[in-house]
Order: sequence, then C-alpha cells, then structure tokens
Amino acid sequence: MRMGEEPATREPEMSDAGSDEELELPAPMMEQGSHDGSLRKGCDPCSQTQRSKLQHRRARINQQINKEMRMRAGAENLFRATTNNKVKETVALELSFVNSNLQLLKEELEELNSSMEVYQTESEAINVPMIPLGLKETKEVDLTVPLKEYICEHYREDSSLFEKETKEFMELRQAMRTPSRNEAGLELLIEYYNQLYYLDQRFFPPHRTLGVHFHWYDSLTGVPSCQRALAFEKGSVLFNVGALYTQIGARQDRSAAAGIDKAIDAFQRAAGAFNFLKENFSNAPSLDMSSPSLCMLVRLMIAQVQECVFEKVTLTTQDTHFTSQLQVAQEAARVSDVYSLVLQTMSQPLVKDYVPFSWASMVQVKSEHFRALSHYYAAVALCDRTQSIDEEECDEEGEKALLQLHVSNPAGPPLSQVLRDPEERRKLGKAHLRRALIRHEEAMRVHGLCKILRKMDILQEVLSFVHKRSLDKYSEMDREDDFDETAEAPEIHSQTQQKPDIIPPNFSTVQVTDIFRRLGPLSVFCARARWGPVRLVCLQRGEGGLGLTLRGDSPVLVAGVVPGGCAEEAGLREGDYIVAVDGENCKWAKHGEVVHNLKSCSDRGVELGVITLHTHETQVVRRSVMLSPSGDKENAWQRTMGGAKGQSSISLLNWNRKKNREGGGVTKRLGSTFSLPFGNLRDSESMY
Repeated sequence: MRMGEEPATREPEMSDAGSDEELELPAPMMEQGSHDGSLRKGCDPCSQTQRSKLQHRRARINQQINKEMRMRAGAENLFRATTNNKVKETVALELSFVNSNLQLLKEELEELNSSMEVYQTESEAINVPMIPLGLKETKEVDLTVPLKEYICEHYREDSSLFEKETKEFMELRQAMRTPSRNEAGLELLIEYYNQLYYLDQRFFPPHRTLGVHFHWYDSLTGVPSCQRALAFEKGSVLFNVGALYTQIGARQDRSAAAGIDKAIDAFQRAAGAFNFLKENFSNAPSLDMSSPSLCMLVRLMIAQVQECVFEKVTLTTQDTHFTSQLQVAQEAARVSDVYSLVLQTMSQPLVKDYVPFSWASMVQVKSEHFRALSHYYAAVALCDRTQSIDEEECDEEGEKALLQLHVSNPAGPPLSQVLRDPEERRKLGKAHLRRALIRHEEAMRVHGLCKILRKMDILQEVLSFVHKRSLDKYSEMDREDDFDETAEAPEIHSQTQQKPDIIPPNFSTVQVTDIFRRLGPLSVFCARARWGPVRLVCLQRGEGGLGLTLRGDSPVLVAGVVPGGCAEEAGLREGDYIVAVDGENCKWAKHGEVVHNLKSCSDRGVELGVITLHTHETQVVRRSVMLSPSGDKENAWQRTMGGAKGQSSISLLNWNRKKNREGGGVTKRLGSTFSLPFGNLRDSESMY
C-alpha cells in the first residue's frame, strides 16, 4: 500500500496469533500504587558514535526513498490518467529519472546494511566477521488526541486527568526508537512490547482502529510500509529485538570462551525472536517480516551459532591428539553444511532479489572457508600422528574416529591399515590438503567478486592466513620423488558437540505496570466491553441489612439482590459493579475493603457508584475471572475473551488461545450454569 493513499479494497492487515503453550504473556501488573514511569531511556540521538552515524544515514536514505516512491506513485497515476501524448512523454522521462534515483538510493542503503565492521568487536583478535542486522526505522506517531478521545468516548472519563499517562507512553515509544546496544536496550524494547499488549486491550476493539497509521521502513531496502493494525507495531518491535541481539552477538570478543558463550546466547535469542515472529504474525506488509525472509534469518543466526561453537572447540582443544583434531574437522564440516543451507535459502525466488549481494557472498565465502578448514584439520590429524606407546593403546579409539570421519570410504587400503602406516597416512593427508587448497582458493575468488567484502580487511587477512597455512603444510609434505598421483579425498562427515537452540523471547523477564491502569482492571474496563454510565445509588441500612450479596474484587460484583430489600428499592441490580463508595474510587479495591466501607456506614447511609455491563459475554468474562486461580486474572480474562462470540479471526491482538480441553467442575451462580476450566474454586462472597 502506498503511503498517504487509502486503497480501494483494504489489504489484509498484519495480525498476530500464538498458542497458550508457546506464548509468554507480559509480566503481571504490579499492585496498585504510585507509578513513576519507565526508567529506561534510549540512546542520545545526537551522539556521534559510529553506530549512531550509520543509523542516521540509514534514516536519511529511508526518507529519501519514501519521497521518491511518492513521486513515482504520482507520476504513474498521471501517466495512466492523461490522454495527452506530450504529457505522457514528459511523465515517462520523469519516471525514468525517479527510478534511477531509487536504484542509486537502494544501492547506497545496501552498502550501509553491509557495513558489518561497525558492529564487530573492537578486540585485536582476528575472527571472521559476523552478519548483524540494522534496526527498522519508524516515523513519529502522535497518539495523544486519539487516546484522549477514546478515553472520553468509551471510558467516560475526563481525558485531561490522563495527560501524564499519555505523555509517558509517547516518551516510551520515542525512547524505543534508539535503544542502546546492550541488555538495557533489549529491556527497553521488551517493555514497550509489553505495554502494547495493554494498549491493545484498552484502546483497540476487535472491529475498529484508532485511525492512527504506524509507519516503519524495511530493514534492508528502506521501502516504507504503513498500517493501522497495532500488530504491525508489535511485529516491528519484535523484529528490532532480534536485530539488536544480532548486533550484541557480533560485537562480542570471541577470542575468549566467555565472549563466545555470550555470542552463542545472543544469536540463539535472535533466532528465537525471528522464529516467534514468523510463527505468530501474518500478513506482514514489508519483505523483511515475510515468512521466507524470517526463515532465512533464523537459519543465518543458527549458522552463526554453529560458527561460534567451532571457535569454542578450537579454543578449548589445545592438544594435537589424533581424535581431537578429527573432531575439529567434523565441527568445521558442520559449519560449512549449515552455511550451505543458508545459501540455498537465500537463492529462493522470493529472497534472492531481496537479500544484499554482500550477505550472499559472505555466506558462500564462509561455506567454502569452513569446508577447507575441515579438510585441513583432517590432514593435520593424519600427518602429525606419531606412533608412541600411549597412542598404540588408543589405536582402537583412533580407528573408530577415522572410520566415522568420511562420508564415504577413500580409495586404497583399509582405514585400519592407513592408521598404522605412516606413508599411507601421509598420502591421505596430502589428498585432504589438496582439497583444502581448492576450497580456500574458491573462497578467495568469491570474496574478490564482492566490492563490499574486498573492503573488509579483517576478512581478507583471515582468508590469506589460512590459505598460506594450508599451502605451507602441503609444501612440507610434498616430495620430489613422489610420482604417485594424489588420490581424491572424500568429504568430511559433519558432526557437532553442541547443537544450536532456538530460544524464544521471554517477555515476562521485564516487569511492567499498565500505564493506563487508573482506568480500572482490564477484566472489566477494556475496549471489548461496553457499560452504561455510572449510577449513584444511596443505600440505607434496614432491619434486614442492606439486602445484597457481594462477590469477587477489583471491582466488586453485586452477585445478588434480596427481593424487596433496601438495595433493590434503591435501584441496585444483580450484575452491577461497585466502582465508588462515598465518592472514593474503588475499581481496584479488594473485597474486604469494600465490605469494611459498607459495614462502617452511618445511619445516613452510603452512596455507591455502580456500572452495568451491556453485553452478556463480558459478564461471563467477569465470572470466569472471579473463579480463576489467584494471580491469573488477566490471563483467565484473556482466554475467555478469545472464545467470545463474533470475535474477528484477524483481531489486532489475537493470541489464538487454544480451547481448554480439560474437564472442569460445574457450579451454579445466580441461576446460570458455568463450566469452570480451573476446577471448583470458592471465591469470597458476602451477604449484607
């Protein structure tokens, strides 16, 4: 959809769904009390770090691309609408200029997205660079007016009383646009993501939006996308969580085991974020959040985890033992295999023209590089093996390791004989070195074809070093009287000591308080519920008491009214919620607090502020919440609302809860029968 234009037929908006078993809901709301706002802040947008400069350049190019695309859209509309040939020629010429400018801007953005060195570690250790992602950029969105209007219209509250909350939410959104490249930045993004959950429940009913458009730019191409669905905002923030994890992983010092472990954890969590986005969100308007692109990113992160595992194995394997060297060879082969799989994914039709050429080149270079290393370490194991008494005792272990090394048995004598014959070991080792050199040269050739990779000095240094090392080893083994033709060494069988994990995001790690919690408990005061205006009821205690039954808390429900009693005569009805007692707000009040206030009323009586829900579904919601286990009210309410009649399948925040298949108890409340998925639970009930 072009920015600034309303389509004739509405495109499917981005939606998100996930199962209860896989989804981590936001952390529970804190107890009622003062709310001082988030202490997490974004980076200073005026800071002049290399990363901030890169992000500013990316934002500037995104805006230029947006401008050119608007011009192209207008020119295309004019070209189709006009019948004047002269105008058509002028417009066609203008279109060619615009398309040329767009191509140049996209190439410039691709070069920025390929600037991997900015995100790498500042350590002097020589490591192959990792591929990080830049953050998605977004435009400022002013939600102040829509939120105030909705508070007045739906909640019947004075919106001026909620200016502090509105300002706090807007400041949080502004801060999350520039997260720091550390744990604090991740917490900031997750905090905003969790607040979006509450914002959706408060202000986004199933069949209506606030009329606010969320603008985000594609992470790789800079193409702008615009939707009114809050799910688009959530998905983009989640994408930035994954992108930030890639930057954190790339900057770790992998010359030490601790840094490697941190990099492994970061890349696994990045894979988890992208995988969660792929499985729980649909109808993404931008290519970077499409299913094929996310699948590619997940595999890329897994490949980088596997590369870190290889580095950890080589770092911890200091001995030159025969079996240890063979294990390193198989680890290298495993890295090569996973990068080959990534390269295949990047070659798919929907991804091929989208992924930067430098990324595909880097992946191919790494696939060839680690395949060469697998043959090199196999050759080292075979050629440097010396026959000693200790090794003779381990011949059985070495023979088993050698038998599992190759995909197919090499030509020549049996491997058991090769293991005991130094000359045969030398020949097989030389064959592996020959294959290693071929792979090294192919990696250097692919590297030389990419202009961006040629600028990466550290990558050039790594490739040259390992190639020279293999060449020196081959020269050392080559003999003048060696007239035998070098046999073809089989491929190395890949194997790893540590399989990568995909770690999904855990949103409950960041405790948040609903910014707009003063509107009342979500179980009743939400966008999906409708209620009448607050009614003032004056109760006078009679001889038989007040004549009502209360149940639950936050807010307290009038579960029953005695016929002919004081409550009925005053106009109190069964199903009403008590929101105020003598002018004091008690939406969040516990059962005991309301009971105490009613008991302490004087002879003049007590004035209650009550509301009545309009829809039957929301009454069922409240009763289900009352009968849920303590501490799980919000989740119980959410599960019930998920099954409400008439809910849209593409709700802006449809968590796609599974229907409870467990048999629950059955209880009668107020003449109605309800199935309780949580079993028979007694809640507080008082009669007056």
